[in-house]
Amino acid sequence: MAGAAPFAKMNGIGNEIIVADMRGRADRVSAAAAVALNADAATRFDQIMAIHDARTPGTNYFIDILNSDGSGAQACGNGTRCVVQALAAETGQKVFTFETVAGILNAQEHEGGLISVDMGRPRFGWQDIPLAEEFRDTRMIELQIGPIDAPVLHSPSVVSMGNPHAIFWVDRDVWSYELDRFGPLLENHPIFPERANITIAQVTSPETMTIRTWERGAGLTRACGSAACASVVAAARTKRTGRNVTLRAPGGELRVEWRGDDHVVLTGAAEWEFSGTFDPATGAWTRDAESAA
Repeated sequence: MAGAAPFAKMNGIGNEIIVADMRGRADRVSAAAAVALNADAATRFDQIMAIHDARTPGTNYFIDILNSDGSGAQACGNGTRCVVQALAAETGQKVFTFETVAGILNAQEHEGGLISVDMGRPRFGWQDIPLAEEFRDTRMIELQIGPIDAPVLHSPSVVSMGNPHAIFWVDRDVWSYELDRFGPLLENHPIFPERANITIAQVTSPETMTIRTWERGAGLTRACGSAACASVVAAARTKRTGRNVTLRAPGGELRVEWRGDDHVVLTGAAEWEFSGTFDPATGAWTRDAESAA
């Protein structure tokens, strides 16, 4: 197809990712292409990570991130791990510095295949998340879903990891909540002018927790790296856990460390599924012959 670009279908512990190679090109992956790719069962995804040539000295590449509804995303830790794995396999390089609209991310592939991404510093100010009205203490805000006298979910912690997150703390199993029903309502609640990622979190020990996430612009996901980071930061701020936590998401395990320098580091695996080429304008695609099922 004319103007086709290479891509790899990958996942980061079940977070479905398309890594699109847009190096050497002036165009971008369009919202229409994202919607078309997501409509195909074979290429359905949570995020597209489009690799562009570097824009800023000292960085290796600029990463443009799109959600499955075609909207832009600021951060995606699981997707960044997929980018690292793809580039490391191609170049042999193990350490990368990426630029995103949320800022600079440093990432590294370790021996054994695990990949760490420095997701930067969390932000807690209501105007930075952002929220539509002032809350002095974002460790807990007034927001609930369900009956006023018996809410199903209430009083979330809110934080920005380059994108807005609300974490609802629960005592019961995270699967006992209808996140597919509550997620869209909470994502689009007026308190979140830029919408929000919605996570249900159950702390199981000072070093472990289980989470499920409704991802802004993508819906239910098997994993969300920035939500994992936001959950650990919020848990540590509210004295529920320490600053080094293993999380269980539907897709698998992630490790998050909120370091003393205030940076949050996400560590986990990435998996290659198949490769192909696609039209960044329309989303029309073909599978590479060696990847044919």
